[in-house]
Amino acid sequence: MLNLAIQQEGSIQYGDISINFAIEPRSSDTPKVLIKVHPDCRVVALAPPMASYDEVIDAVKKRARWVYRQMKYFKTQYENILPRNYVSGESHFYLGRRHMLKVKQDSKHPPEVKLLRGVLEVKTKSSDPKKIKSLLFSWYKERAREVFDRRLDEVMSQTLWVKEKPPIKLLSMQTQWGSCSPKGQLTLNPHLVKAPRDCIDYVLLHELCHIAEHNHSEDFYRLVKQVMPNWEKVKERLDGMAYFYLNDV
Repeated sequence: MLNLAIQQEGSIQYGDISINFAIEPRSSDTPKVLIKVHPDCRVVALAPPMASYDEVIDAVKKRARWVYRQMKYFKTQYENILPRNYVSGESHFYLGRRHMLKVKQDSKHPPEVKLLRGVLEVKTKSSDPKKIKSLLFSWYKERAREVFDRRLDEVMSQTLWVKEKPPIKLLSMQTQWGSCSPKGQLTLNPHLVKAPRDCIDYVLLHELCHIAEHNHSEDFYRLVKQVMPNWEKVKERLDGMAYFYLNDV
């Protein structure tokens, strides 16, 4: 049996390279070890409670060729990502879709950001990229408050153990989409508003499940699956785009 409190990482050799990976717990609904490669080239082995360390190592070795190819693919993707200059023609995500950025210098009107027919239009007195970036982030935070509040109303019909609508706090984070305090306050990453609605719903449901189950136990994952049967696929899609969402603004 794998003691995740002790053994949280591993490494294998593939040709002349070492593949290092983290070991994280997985629901016991399946006996298989799931291997994931994130866009930042981080490798994770999701192991059920009864898996031994040797079984995890064997699972990664069996998929070593695929892991290597995924890491190589994502590395190439990063190399092709152009740095943000915040000029017209760039694309930015909102609710899972790319929208073209259009910057208009306008000294007669106050700065504003609008989404019109697939175009993210920024009116500003200055063409300074830092100013445009700041305006965009403020717009994302405003949309995040609206969208998260609306989606929370929707998903709460599935979480009967939540008696009162929890408060939402926005906080930019580099490694988390959200968290839930012991008192039931939700902290959500405003960059999450760039993801599709089902991904937003997954994060909300995940955190609401923590109100009933405060850790990532089997009971917790059982509850998540109850309210979102396909949560693993949705999470995988969200994780697969994390780098792009978090570095979009």
